[in-house]
Amino acid sequence: QVQLVESGGGLVQAGGSLRLSCAASGRTFSNYNMGWFRQAPGKGREFVATIRSTGTSTYYQDSVKGRFTISRDNANNMVYLQMNSLKPEDTAVYYCASSRYSGRTNRIAPSDYDYWGQGTQVTVSS
Repeated sequence: QVQLVESGGGLVQAGGSLRLSCAASGRTFSNYNMGWFRQAPGKGREFVATIRSTGTSTYYQDSVKGRFTISRDNANNMVYLQMNSLKPEDTAVYYCASSRYSGRTNRIAPSDYDYWGQGTQVTVSS
């Protein structure tokens, strides 16, 4: 059974930083791309960032480019999202997700991902 467990969310002031972690188990982690999504109250789930199975390629939503960095540690089945220069509009529940695919990183629809964590709340105060 595949499990994804996020941690690291919290309350931070605008301009601050947080690092989200996601621990994966139940499938060969290094065979699949991984992604982060977020969902704000009253809005749909939106793509944030994705990383290739090998860790050699990443892709970001335009609004987080230059502020967020996705990374992975295949030896320990972990994926991370370093978030800097946080803004109030980054407030959301953040979800870790395991893709159905490896390879190219421009698969960013939620339907491209078949396993999801429970989410971790990130709140950015102004």
